[in-house]
Amino acid sequence: MRRRSLLSLPLLALPATARAQDWRASVRELRFGISSAENERDAIARFEPLSAYVQARLGVPLRVFRSTDYAGVVEGLNSRHLDAASLGPANYALANKVMGNRIAPFARSLDAEGGDGYFAVVFVKADSPFRSLEDLKGRSFAFADPNSASGYAFPNYHLKKAGFDPAKHFSRTGFSGSHEMSVIAVLNGTFDAAPTFWTSEKRGNIQRMVEKKMIPEGAVRIIWTSPRIPGSPWVMRTELPEALRRDFSAAIMAMPQADPAGWAQISSRAQGIVPAKHEDYLDVIEVVRANEAERRRNRS
Repeated sequence: MRRRSLLSLPLLALPATARAQDWRASVRELRFGISSAENERDAIARFEPLSAYVQARLGVPLRVFRSTDYAGVVEGLNSRHLDAASLGPANYALANKVMGNRIAPFARSLDAEGGDGYFAVVFVKADSPFRSLEDLKGRSFAFADPNSASGYAFPNYHLKKAGFDPAKHFSRTGFSGSHEMSVIAVLNGTFDAAPTFWTSEKRGNIQRMVEKKMIPEGAVRIIWTSPRIPGSPWVMRTELPEALRRDFSAAIMAMPQADPAGWAQISSRAQGIVPAKHEDYLDVIEVVRANEAERRRNRS
């Protein structure tokens, strides 16, 4: 992984024999990866409560790593440098492509209103003349990261499906590197529009940047909303001992009730958490595959 930052939470290189005994006898720490839309400092700070909670609940330290891009977390899981992670839906599609059944989701968060999932929205600068996708003909457009569901996969797929092929409709497209950088790029005029994640009027990347005083309220305006995207999954490597996977999953599922303040911080005030399985992300996997097929056609 590139430029990994750590908090104070767990690691695991567990032999198969650990299945026959308490897995804690073989585990020094757990290692948890995040692919966050936030800058590195804020993302690591937001997950600090998870370290203390897991240490108290399971009796082992948990270390949090944040990669500089979405693919880095998948690289960490695949190379066994990470044990579990919070991924975006499209990032899970990448992990599934790379790792197959060596990775599996076990939970996903509910939003602040109890909804399951979120949206990609296309936004423009509030004082710009653009009111619709049609108005962006011949203008510039910034995606966030090629492995982001709301920052690339869903807008690229659904804009094309609606007749606005990004490769043809916009004069220029590019990747900003993160959701926060997409907003900054639009506000400073580097790009005319960009997609980001949005859950409701109260929760999303734009609202979080306003709360952190990174941008003023009302600085941008939404002009398009995607179909719903399934909530971001928590995943674990399936090579880990079954007892460890069971205990870690149970701890995470219990956190909203056991540590509501900590849960509110790491989940951006998500109301709760529900079980997740691979089948919940089949539509996302198909969207990602369609985008990949398109890129191959464009290169040939």
